[in-house]
Amino acid sequence: MNLLSDQVDKKEIEVISRELKRVIGNGIVGDVVEFGCYVGTTSVYLAQNLMTDGDKRRLYVYDSFQGLPEKTKEDTSPLGESFKPGELFVAKKQFIKNMAQAKVTMPQIKKAWFSDLTEADVPKKIAFAFLDGDYYASISDPLKLIEKQLEIGATLIVDDYANSALPGAAKAVDEWLRLHPTYLKKVEQSLAVIHIR
Repeated sequence: MNLLSDQVDKKEIEVISRELKRVIGNGIVGDVVEFGCYVGTTSVYLAQNLMTDGDKRRLYVYDSFQGLPEKTKEDTSPLGESFKPGELFVAKKQFIKNMAQAKVTMPQIKKAWFSDLTEADVPKKIAFAFLDGDYYASISDPLKLIEKQLEIGATLIVDDYANSALPGAAKAVDEWLRLHPTYLKKVEQSLAVIHIR
């Protein structure tokens, strides 16, 4: 397993791949979305899984390609002081190059801050979503954006849920789940794995 960065590890990739394969195997209708792609490590594996299964779903990727935004009070943690605005910057052209070198189908790429996205920017039906926004607003905004598009049986995975250096991610997920109490959540590695039902 070849990782393009240290922002995600092999065990997390295994969980993400397993859950995407489960969605495909169960025939859940809808496309795949990823909010926060950085250099494309997760994007490559999502695209590879779709290609391997001969699936006709599209992969949609969203990123500012400007690095991390400003923190809000929900993101404050003594362990997370190293995270600064602009950190984890990668140019869109580098992401495209990485995807091309991996020889996978190029995703639909939208460069934007998540807060600027509208329903017109996301697929009408979503079977699988991966959110890696690090901060409270960068998780909360996509959750609100896609909640109506998530199909019954879909899987939603949020990175950094169990990362105490990035407490905003867990706060955003927990608040959202209180509005959707029938959804099933488990935690694996640093990931919140949510089954829509």
